[in-house]
Amino acid sequence: MDLIYKKATIDDIDILTETRIEVLRAANKLSDDVDMSEVKKQSYDYYKRSLCDNTHIAYLVFDKDTFVGAGGVSFFQVMPTYHNPSGKKAYIMNMYTCPKYRRKGIAYKTLDMLVKDSRDKGITAISLEATNMGRCLYKKYGFVKMNDEMELLN
Repeated sequence: MDLIYKKATIDDIDILTETRIEVLRAANKLSDDVDMSEVKKQSYDYYKRSLCDNTHIAYLVFDKDTFVGAGGVSFFQVMPTYHNPSGKKAYIMNMYTCPKYRRKGIAYKTLDMLVKDSRDKGITAISLEATNMGRCLYKKYGFVKMNDEMELLN
């Protein structure tokens, strides 16, 4: 395998948007007939804004000219806390590897690049939402389950 890890630019917005929809379909077990047009439009707008203002970094992985994987990290600010005095946070998302390329270290390397980019920005509070498939990878890297966070649904 001749893998190329490429930091995404605004020129990659179409592949980033398509990959986002593919990841959401897989993670939520959505069939191809579920309308994702609004999510696609909003994702495109998100990438257009966040890649330009550096609040998001993404990597694309290629085997020569074939797309095989991706991962991204969003940066945001919250109020400072005792454990996070800067209030800066990073949220890993959109981790994806094409099925035939899985279990070859691609996601681990992509994750490592995203974590290093976050740390280079002085961010120590890094979180993510794990699917069952990805949980082992994240545990292996050192992520731990959070106990205190809650979410309001609808």
